Amino acid sequence: MSELLNLNRLAYFTAVIETGSFTAAGERLGVAKAVVSHQVGRLEEELGVTLILRTTRRLQATEAGRAFYDRAVLILREAESAFGEISKDAAEPTGTLTLAAQIDYGGAVVAPAVTLFRERYPHMRVDVAFDDTVVDLVDAKVDVAVRVGWLADSSNQAQRLGTFQQHLVCPPALVAQLPAGFGPRDLTGLPFVANHALRLPTRWLFSRGEWDRETVEVMPAVEADKTPTAYALVLAGVGLSVFPDFLVAGDIAAGRLVRLLADWTLPEGGIHVVYPAARFRPAKVRLFVEILKSLERARKKP
Repeated sequence: MSELLNLNRLAYFTAVIETGSFTAAGERLGVAKAVVSHQVGRLEEELGVTLILRTTRRLQATEAGRAFYDRAVLILREAESAFGEISKDAAEPTGTLTLAAQIDYGGAVVAPAVTLFRERYPHMRVDVAFDDTVVDLVDAKVDVAVRVGWLADSSNQAQRLGTFQQHLVCPPALVAQLPAGFGPRDLTGLPFVANHALRLPTRWLFSRGEWDRETVEVMPAVEADKTPTAYALVLAGVGLSVFPDFLVAGDIAAGRLVRLLADWTLPEGGIHVVYPAARFRPAKVRLFVEILKSLERARKKP
């Protein structure tokens, strides 16, 4: 069956019929006359019929050859159309882009990226899900997900977009309550908002320089189920907490939040795009990831 579906031999045969000779068909296809003759002969052997009558002066299609030519032209046209559509999808974005991202990074970076993507490719549709729950990309039919933090082992393929810092922040009104010489251990006496979207929401490792390390276990005054909830509580003045830099940068610059212990650092996290395992990526995914990369580069500029 695979021999009967050899599209090259169909192309050789139709070229002979259309040009009227093996020589002209070879010139059109860029191959030797002998190659064309051999391939048409193999096609006739596979089909068990004579397609072309050969004389010393000219070629003539048999009745079976004329009928087969009509079908072969349609087959080649459909194959060319299918190949063109797939090739176009590899070069140009088509269809619907399905995205998943964690809520905080989704709102801060992925949403602006979707805006830019739609401005550049207004014919594209985008299906977006912001959720802190990690979904199975294949089961959820997700083209690309953005994961912030520390990746778990999986069969997915990942590409690092960048990194983020974690900042301890509080509302301005709370600054007056800070003790003199405020340090990491003083957190235990302040109202802390625990974010249960994190793996260890009450345990923090602070570092300063090469040798200073302080591990602090806080007793939360308020507990939140996810990052937006914790963030809203801190902005409302409930207490202080730790958030990624991409989330708090604007509020710190505007004076709505104050960064504390700026000379100490918390563990740096990674920002990754994650794909279902595949050899090639469609254009819609590649182009969207390029936009994300550009926004990450801009975010890191001073």
